Amino acid sequence: MPRSNEAVADMLTEFAELLAISGADPFKIRAYERAARSVRGHTADLTGLDRRGLRAIPGVGDQLATKIRQYLDTGTVTELDTLRAEVPAGLRALLAVPGLGPRRAHQVFQERGITSTAALRDALRHGHLRDLRGWGPRTEENLTAALRETQRAGHRIPLALALDLADQALGQLTALPGAQRAEVAGSVRRRRDTVGDLDLLVATTDPDAVMRAVTTLPAVDRVLGSGGTKTSVRTRDGVQIDVRAVPPRAWGAALLYFTGSQAHNIRIREIAVHAGLTLSEYGLLRARTRRPVRADSEEELYARLGLDWIPPPLREDTGEIQAAQRHQLPRLLRRRDLRGDLHTHTDLTDGVASLEEMVRAARAAGHEYCAITDHAPLLRMQRMTTEKALEQRRRIRRLDRDAGIHLLHGTELNIQPDGGLDWDDDILRGFDIRVASVHSHFRQSRHDTTARLLAAVRHPLVNVLGHPTTRLIGHRPALDADWDAVFAEAARHDTALEINSFPDRMDLDGDLARRARDFGVRFSVASDAHAATHLDQVRLGVGTAQRGWVGPDEVINTYPWQRLRQFLTPHPRRAP
Repeated sequence: MPRSNEAVADMLTEFAELLAISGADPFKIRAYERAARSVRGHTADLTGLDRRGLRAIPGVGDQLATKIRQYLDTGTVTELDTLRAEVPAGLRALLAVPGLGPRRAHQVFQERGITSTAALRDALRHGHLRDLRGWGPRTEENLTAALRETQRAGHRIPLALALDLADQALGQLTALPGAQRAEVAGSVRRRRDTVGDLDLLVATTDPDAVMRAVTTLPAVDRVLGSGGTKTSVRTRDGVQIDVRAVPPRAWGAALLYFTGSQAHNIRIREIAVHAGLTLSEYGLLRARTRRPVRADSEEELYARLGLDWIPPPLREDTGEIQAAQRHQLPRLLRRRDLRGDLHTHTDLTDGVASLEEMVRAARAAGHEYCAITDHAPLLRMQRMTTEKALEQRRRIRRLDRDAGIHLLHGTELNIQPDGGLDWDDDILRGFDIRVASVHSHFRQSRHDTTARLLAAVRHPLVNVLGHPTTRLIGHRPALDADWDAVFAEAARHDTALEINSFPDRMDLDGDLARRARDFGVRFSVASDAHAATHLDQVRLGVGTAQRGWVGPDEVINTYPWQRLRQFLTPHPRRAP
């Protein structure tokens, strides 16, 4: 996405949040939110668009086009500056606390003068909010838990942002005359959900030139420190990037060392010691003579230690070393194994691209098939109806004739607190694929949440349990459920579990995906795309699947078309 589009989307999002805190009309707030999503998913650079071109973007009318053009021309918007002056700076941060919302944020500000998460945390600790109207013990408990989740996330950044920054930086570093190769290391290479900073390695015979180049990368805002072999910078997004220059002969050892994890590295070094060797980021040496043992790559280094090469997402010291010693590492899912996407949205509900645009994008991405799964009626803000769904089905059937890609008409259903779904079985049978997800009532008891999920996976027409835990990284914790019971029933009833690739979801996470594998569960690795540009998000889901030791045969959207159709065809389920 062009940087100008990202900046405009952030501006519109801030507008929406400040309006929400100020108690503005909900329809106006949603208009700004929808425009922000549209701009974020727009492929063309907004900088060159006039007001007419801006109005062609879904959700952008005359007034918003004027504001966007003003922002692009001047870097500010008069009305936004006024709102900023009216709302205390810290108050906007309260909207990041899950469960608080704009109405309660406004309430605690007006009645208790709270303008920061620290003040909110202190007020909850001392019971200063329990006598406010509409508050109670459960409200306090939920907000206290939400604040803990937000604090736990700290200043870590989402994997999606880290990967984008890494791609940009690596492209520039590998073009340097003295750079032989460059790679991302650390938590990003291991595909952790969030990362603290970005570690890049460059193999070079001219480290001084590389270090100088790092300080002039376009994304750099400030140089934190620069030496002969390491330079640290901070980007305009606030992300720290550490770049290390290593001699080519030490590449394998350095890449292993700086990829981690620490626990994995400790175990590897122990194996080296038992073999009469020493291992560091500088290379592999014979302990007695200090003579180097040639191992130019990670593959050679692992082989010298009697191990198969271990894919980075597995390197957490959770059994991967033993599996490598026994030559029993699994074949992991790769992006090229995926034949299609089974969870996407259009502008019929909360997407920003038309049906035709999403189909073209899926075809351009090389998909053999794509499911359109707009939201069902019980998520009322999406204004879906049976009539709209049937009309969309007719359009999909027409497109399917010459689209060059197999199209599935699906739905993302809402699992109600009692386990019920949006439509009766007669209507559900008309869909090609049915993804069922939780979108509300996240604080049920463990017993009730488990029963709710079990009802969905046992339903004979549900094919996929969407974003199963409902977590939003850094904002909303996972549902409290008996996941082993859910996994067992999903396997028993042949209901696939989704590994949702949306950047703030990545749900299931790697740990739960690995647990689910033990029950024989099948998975769907899906983008949950709400714009044409979001289809690429699936790389995040692939990384998460790899962390869960998931192989291609366990993922239904690696199936050829006919096998997938057979899996999706309703068939009798076993009785619970």
